[in-house]
Amino acid sequence: MTSLLVFREQLKKFYGKYELYITPVFKFLLALMTLIMINSSIGYMSELKNIAVVLVLALMCSFLPMNFIVVMAAAVTLGHLYKFSLECAVVALAVFLLLFILYFRFSPKDTIAVLLTPLCFMLKIPYVMPIAMGLVGTPVSAISVASGTVVYYTIKYMTDSASVLSTFEEDGALEKFRYVIDGMLGNTAMFVTIAAFVATLIVVYLIRRLNVDYAWTIAMITGALLDVLVLLFGDLMYSTNSSILGVIVGSVVSVLLAKILEFFAFNVDYSRTEFVQFEDDEYYYYVKAVPKNTVSAPQKRVKTIRVPEKAVRQQKRDR
Repeated sequence: MTSLLVFREQLKKFYGKYELYITPVFKFLLALMTLIMINSSIGYMSELKNIAVVLVLALMCSFLPMNFIVVMAAAVTLGHLYKFSLECAVVALAVFLLLFILYFRFSPKDTIAVLLTPLCFMLKIPYVMPIAMGLVGTPVSAISVASGTVVYYTIKYMTDSASVLSTFEEDGALEKFRYVIDGMLGNTAMFVTIAAFVATLIVVYLIRRLNVDYAWTIAMITGALLDVLVLLFGDLMYSTNSSILGVIVGSVVSVLLAKILEFFAFNVDYSRTEFVQFEDDEYYYYVKAVPKNTVSAPQKRVKTIRVPEKAVRQQKRDR
């Protein structure tokens, strides 16, 4: 355990020292993964799939605010959909505009949640996002997680419907609009997942703020169980075709990843908890103080050994 704490302190010290360089690299990698995911899912426009274009766009995102990555990802998505079907692009544009209004109004600082949620869906571990954002975010972060969920299901639905949409006649724009909109509104799996994620995030947030020992661990386990129950109940009610084994395994992996997050964000020693009581002219104060698990990183020391001048002279004489 001590070695892990030392590693954490060294990592924090390294990041603090090179933050100016690490942050652009992180944004570059995040933008690169996002664009690659979009191109692999709906790569209809070959120009946007060009590796040089992807690298240039990711490089631009690395020097601009984080929210620019969201805007760039939406633009690339719309470009691919426009190449495939104008009707799909228009519907996606309307969905993105609605999400942008909600996102920029209530949770503009949760860019990481909007981007990582679709990525986690691709990796089959989306259940980590509501738990993680419940631990480090606020209830408003549910908007960001829900937005990322809508983006994933929108792309997935339009990709799965490509074969059907291609059978419509060229002048059947109205039928295409109706098919896409009805499919989006009738996507029960998306709405059940959003409900499960929002409920999980809020419950995790409320529990981790309780004045109890191991509140974060209790919040993780409770949130994972609630997520599983809502998803399975939704599957029974609306036939969302959710994989029971996939949900359970994904939730277990999500709890383990959340424990890693806890180690870096909230690592405390409950065995050394102290209760302090004091007062002023108007109030009595009862304070519970829980110390953090910290350890000072070992410092490298350079020891200089000086040889006496007499010994140096004697060595020269011997030579």
